[in-house]
Amino acid sequence: MQHEATHHATQLLKRVNSLDDTAAAELLPLVYDRLRELAAGYMKRERVGHTLQPTALVHEAYFKLIDQRGIEFRDRSHFLAVAARAMRQVLVERARRHNTAKRGDGWARVTLDSAAPTASDATELLAIHDALERLAERDERLAKVVEMRFFGGLTIEETARALEVSHTTIENDWSIARAWLSRELAETETDPNP
Repeated sequence: MQHEATHHATQLLKRVNSLDDTAAAELLPLVYDRLRELAAGYMKRERVGHTLQPTALVHEAYFKLIDQRGIEFRDRSHFLAVAARAMRQVLVERARRHNTAKRGDGWARVTLDSAAPTASDATELLAIHDALERLAERDERLAKVVEMRFFGGLTIEETARALEVSHTTIENDWSIARAWLSRELAETETDPNP
């Protein structure tokens, strides 16, 4: 059943790629639960009092995805990876607006544990985002792995499929990227104006 649903989603994504607007409406019910899981994961990492709800994050990211032309979705895993990026963009935009409104709030501690980075407020989310942008300049695939695993909640296997590399490669990339980000975030924490 899962394989059949995945195949159907892939077929709909091909129709979305060919600008079939009805396919986007048919696709949402097939991917909604997984997008909602991703959004809920993001929201657990957000600051207390964050006003965006997971459902609203799903909808904002979904419409951002469907409105973009020129993205060729290969399959469901690739779509989820791109959806993770869209959710990250929505949250970063909101965090920037929040920080602009709060100016002079001080520097917040950014943590990175053995599993994944955590961001409990807008400043932390922006620090992770900025570090991830610097990582992308050095190694785009490492940055994509972090984006898919942390922001997208994709498994090692889903990430490997989306990037078309081996499971072992993703495990190694994930380990390297976490170590690099941990060092980078620690340096940024000591100098909030890099």
